[in-house]
Amino acid sequence: MADDEDEVYNNTNRAFLQAFLARSVLTYDEAKPILAAIFSAHEKRETLPEDVTEADFNSYITAANNAISLYDFEIRSSYHQTTRAQVYALVNSTSDPISQLATTHSADEISYLKRLLDAMFETYNTPRREIMALTSMDAVRLNRPLAADRRESQNGSATQGIGGQGITGKEAEKMLSTLVDEGWFERSRKGYYSLSPRALMELRGWLMETYNDPGDEDGEEDGPRTLKIKLCYACKEIITTGQRCSKRSCQCRLHDICTQNFFRVQKSTKCPLCKSDWTGNDFVGERAVTATRKPQRRSGGTSVARTSPSAVSQGDSEDDDGVDEVHEN
Repeated sequence: MADDEDEVYNNTNRAFLQAFLARSVLTYDEAKPILAAIFSAHEKRETLPEDVTEADFNSYITAANNAISLYDFEIRSSYHQTTRAQVYALVNSTSDPISQLATTHSADEISYLKRLLDAMFETYNTPRREIMALTSMDAVRLNRPLAADRRESQNGSATQGIGGQGITGKEAEKMLSTLVDEGWFERSRKGYYSLSPRALMELRGWLMETYNDPGDEDGEEDGPRTLKIKLCYACKEIITTGQRCSKRSCQCRLHDICTQNFFRVQKSTKCPLCKSDWTGNDFVGERAVTATRKPQRRSGGTSVARTSPSAVSQGDSEDDDGVDEVHEN
């Protein structure tokens, strides 16, 4: 749709890049009205969103990437874990993404963010239930640091998510809303917060370095390597929602949409790693809570359904007693 103009970088490219910078995240469908408006202004005639082709979009993504590469920025793409829509995000290719957030948020807000991530990938990510999501209530409750939650480094200094006096409940709610607006978090219909495609793209290296046990590179360390951050066996992207093998010690995880083509090609509904039957009823993400709703027997004969991550976490510690571990085969 756009004129080639010898493929020079012109004002239409600058306008598109400015629109991308303002949003940080775009899909092809979201970009079509933006490009249509740019083309209309540039060509002095109306261009409709449906007139914008995927080739137009890809050419502007390529041009934008070339323009920003000198400044250590990059437009990357990934697929949404549930809708499978291709999502494009503007990411910094060199600096620590947490440090980037520190330029727009206070130290207490960054500490709060780290506590949220610790809760997602440690507290509510156990061998029994890999939830990796937080309810609004659980998220707000993390507004202030707790001494019991403090993780110490080898020299005794605090590491993740602890510091300062914390923030108020209202400030926590505002921060959560801001993280959604900025494209770092998503909030599901059932009120669970989880990492967005942008966050998974930009934080990928940081998440794996922070939450996965590095193990011994020479293979001499006692016991297998522990993995909190796992990849979909089919697409090799981080998985925080989808399906898991029914065998707890098995590492195999698949996005829901990935299972469709994967098992069609494999012509079997067996786990590709351990060969156990793939049930399709063992979940990763919030469904590890909402699809289970297993009653927990209390003293006195009454039972209640455990549906919040905090309740599940307590139940896991009681039932598992620290026996189960997630390991690489």
